[in-house]
Amino acid sequence: MQLGVNVPNFGPGTDPGVLREWARTAEGLGFDLLMVSDHVAVTPDVAERYPEPFYEPFTTLSWLAGTAPGLRLGTTVLVLPYRHPLLVARTASTLDRLSGGRFVLGVGIGWARREFEALGVPFGARGRLTDEYLATLRDTWAGDSGHRPVPVWVGGHSEAALRRAVRFGDAWHPLRLPVARMRSVLAEHPVPGFAPRIALRLTTAPVDDPERPAGVGTLDQVLDDLRQLRDLGAETVVFDPYHGDPEDTRRPRQAWRTLTTVATHWRTA
Repeated sequence: MQLGVNVPNFGPGTDPGVLREWARTAEGLGFDLLMVSDHVAVTPDVAERYPEPFYEPFTTLSWLAGTAPGLRLGTTVLVLPYRHPLLVARTASTLDRLSGGRFVLGVGIGWARREFEALGVPFGARGRLTDEYLATLRDTWAGDSGHRPVPVWVGGHSEAALRRAVRFGDAWHPLRLPVARMRSVLAEHPVPGFAPRIALRLTTAPVDDPERPAGVGTLDQVLDDLRQLRDLGAETVVFDPYHGDPEDTRRPRQAWRTLTTVATHWRTA
């Protein structure tokens, strides 16, 4: 099972130097994958949690591809209805080619209503548009005999999202769910692959809440989460060390220490 990191590509503490250090730290710790998030118009509903500067994901990953040549690169998740699907198909395929086949396109339908309004995209149609755009991506890549289709991870855990993952995806990519919830979904849905993104927050005392998200708790709890996800068939688990406070982007070394602790103990577990 491979491990990845969701790197904050936003916030007051994020700049090119910090992004470079995130990539170097992840690669140096032996992680396999670096992923970033997506917002186009940082409207007030977005800015409250993910403020400027917000680095556009395709540009950011293209730049980082040369900084950490040992890492796969991906989006977690690209809001697919924000961009024309032919543009996404070309951009994703180009990034995959230039990085030597290292790109993973994680996609979702989005949640920020005001951002949809700013972009002129109907919020209520986002699920239908995502399905249509995924079909276009698949058709476009199928016609390119000179290059592989880009792997697609489909986010979300609604019934519609799971149908979307089965129909269009290479993996189901749930975000921040408890292990028990993921196990229940996998027992009922024949997804093509499993690559969850989980939180990463170590506590000094065990977290006993039955709704505890995977990755939150003592080191022993987090290591057990990883073992359970591996047993459920996870090919990759992506850690998300950001917990909603933009000021944390000014203190990336705290996240790096946590990643170091988990990576070191996981390798020796």
